[in-house]
Amino acid sequence: MCGQPGRQRNRVVGSVRGMQITVGEMVYDARVSGPEDGRPVLLLHGFPQNSRSWDAVATLLADAGCRCIAPDQRGYSPGARPLAVEDYAMWPIVTDTVGMLDGLGLDRVDVVGHDWGANVGWMLASWHPERVRTLTAVSVPHPLAYGWAFRHDPEQQQKATYIALFRLPGGKAEEVLLADGARRLRRMLDGGDLDPDAIEEYVAALSQPGALTAALNWYRAMSARQAAQLEPVGVPTTYVWSSGDAALARAGAERCGAHVSADYRFVELDGVSHWIPEQAPDALTAAILERMATA
Repeated sequence: MCGQPGRQRNRVVGSVRGMQITVGEMVYDARVSGPEDGRPVLLLHGFPQNSRSWDAVATLLADAGCRCIAPDQRGYSPGARPLAVEDYAMWPIVTDTVGMLDGLGLDRVDVVGHDWGANVGWMLASWHPERVRTLTAVSVPHPLAYGWAFRHDPEQQQKATYIALFRLPGGKAEEVLLADGARRLRRMLDGGDLDPDAIEEYVAALSQPGALTAALNWYRAMSARQAAQLEPVGVPTTYVWSSGDAALARAGAERCGAHVSADYRFVELDGVSHWIPEQAPDALTAAILERMATA
């Protein structure tokens, strides 16, 4: 099922390997795995992680014959870390994602996004549906579904209180998250059965000069206006949500399908935390492969 080739310029065979993708002045680090002639899957991470968060899922997908590309997104790659807050709005981020596909010679890919990566996936599928064969969005629902829940659902409002801290200018959020040896940043990642070495890698990466500011700028650049302009997603879509998510409530999850005009599936993982790709890679990979089989 995964063995459908795209056009490649980078030969990658076997285990996970590092590569770089240049888009204009930006240079993105990425992890690539699977056969070079495999059906291409783009894996987009969220905050406060990086492409390592996909290692377990990528291994399973590669075993199924897929070619997996997992970039460190804007701000997470040292070579793609502009300074201005507006550089982290969805439009330039999605534009660079299309540029990555162009640089890899890939006309269409199956897109899988977690957390902020899901937001990128939703907007990529809405703005550039010709580049997306299927979408599997993980944890974060369609932006309009989330926006409704944020305005109307008390549970979602309570779960989203952290966003106010993250959006504070002037380095206050960075100071809070990195104080006491990044104790609060580490605490965010607890409770999801994450590999302690992975947690240390995420913390070390965001402790580099400017890295955490760049990652938080995704929150500071949030705009309801961009979400309001989204058309219903017209590509086959699966949304995966977990009942143990500390940041995303059920109200937004259950409204997600109203914003998809193509074949849609809602997958609920009972008791799993927000960190689905690392805590439940088998269940998530099964959902991805099932979605890919429909297109």
